[in-house]
Amino acid sequence: MQTLTPILSTVTAAFLASFVEVVEAFTIVLAVGVTRSWRPALTGAALALALLAALVLAFGPLLALVPITTLQFVVGVLLILFGMRWLRKAILRSVGVIALHDEEAAFSKETAALNQQANDRRADYLAGLASFKAVLLEGVEVVFIVIAVGAAHGQTLYASLGALAAFFLVMLIGLAVHRPLARVPENALKFVVGLMLTSFGIFWTGEGIGADWPGADLALLAIFAIVALASFAMVRWLRSTYPVSVGGLAR
Repeated sequence: MQTLTPILSTVTAAFLASFVEVVEAFTIVLAVGVTRSWRPALTGAALALALLAALVLAFGPLLALVPITTLQFVVGVLLILFGMRWLRKAILRSVGVIALHDEEAAFSKETAALNQQANDRRADYLAGLASFKAVLLEGVEVVFIVIAVGAAHGQTLYASLGALAAFFLVMLIGLAVHRPLARVPENALKFVVGLMLTSFGIFWTGEGIGADWPGADLALLAIFAIVALASFAMVRWLRSTYPVSVGGLAR
C-alpha cells in the first residue's frame, strides 16, 4: 500500500491534469482543421509536439544532476503555487465568481477568428500558427506537471504513462465525435487536480526540508483529505457570502 499510494496518486494526477490540457489544445486544433484545413492544423500540432519532445530530451537529464532533497523542495514549492492557482480558479468557478470554461465558446471564437483571416494570403500560416501555439502552450503545462509530480520521487515514467493515456483517450473521443468535447466536466477535473497538485506540493516540500511524515507515503492521503476539507469549507463560505451567481467578476 505504501508503494502503490504514490504511484497511483502520480498516475491519476498526471492523467487528470493532462486530460484537461489536451482537451483545450484539441479544441483549437479541431477549429483550425474544420475551418481552414487539416494540413496546417496537423502541421502546427506536429511541430509543437516535436519542439516539446526536444525540450524534454535536452533538459530532462539535467534533473538527475540536482540533489534529490533540493529537487523535492523546489518542485514542492512550485506544485503548491501551481496547484493553488488551479484550486483558486476552480473554487471561484464553482460559486459563480468566474464563468465556467466553455469549449463550445472557445471553438466558436477560434473559428470566427479564422474565418476573418480566410482571405489573407497568410491564412494557412496563421492557421498553423494557431494550432502550434495551442499545442505548445498546453503541452508545456503537461510537461511541467509530469516532471513535477514524477521527478521528485523517481516516478516520471508513471507520470508520463498517465499523460499519454489522457492524450490517447482525448484523441479517440475527439476523432469519434469530431466536435469539441464540451461535456467534459472541466471545472470538477480542475478542482480535483488542484487538490492533488497542492497535496503533492506540501508532501514534497516537507520531504525536501527533512520532515518525517507519519505513515510515510500514506501521509499524502491525509494531506489530500485536509486540503479537500479546507477547500470545500471555502466553497461553502463563499456560497453563503455570494448567494447569487455574479459570473465573471474575477480573473
